[in-house]
Amino acid sequence: MATASARSPGTGEFLTADEVGRLLHLHVRRVQALARTGRLPAVRVGRKWLFPQGNLLTMLRAPGGRQGATEEDVQMEISARNQLRGKVTAISYGGVMAEVRLDIGGQELVAVITRASAERLGIKIGDEVVAIIKATEVMVGKS
Repeated sequence: MATASARSPGTGEFLTADEVGRLLHLHVRRVQALARTGRLPAVRVGRKWLFPQGNLLTMLRAPGGRQGATEEDVQMEISARNQLRGKVTAISYGGVMAEVRLDIGGQELVAVITRASAERLGIKIGDEVVAIIKATEVMVGKS
């Protein structure tokens, strides 16, 4: 079967659960679970889930990721308590990594993430983002 990038939307073609998993960066079992609950547009043929490419791409382009999505559908709960909202002030791309500088309440925070993640998220200067800090060790200094 051709890759998802080789197909054009609206051709009536379908993607497999594996292809959708690669497209969304999800495990194939998570894709199947989302199809079962109706959160991803899909049809079941025998034991396989097939995803109408046009519907899936339309859903991904819609604000909030899914047409008719409620705020509850879009939000994600995570265990990290240290979540800091800020604005991207600079991005510097290297071969594999990207340095993202954020302004958080007048303080600068620098995050180093993979280049692929920065590109997948479409991070641009001026974007409002959330820095999520999960660390086992934090140092505190006093002058």
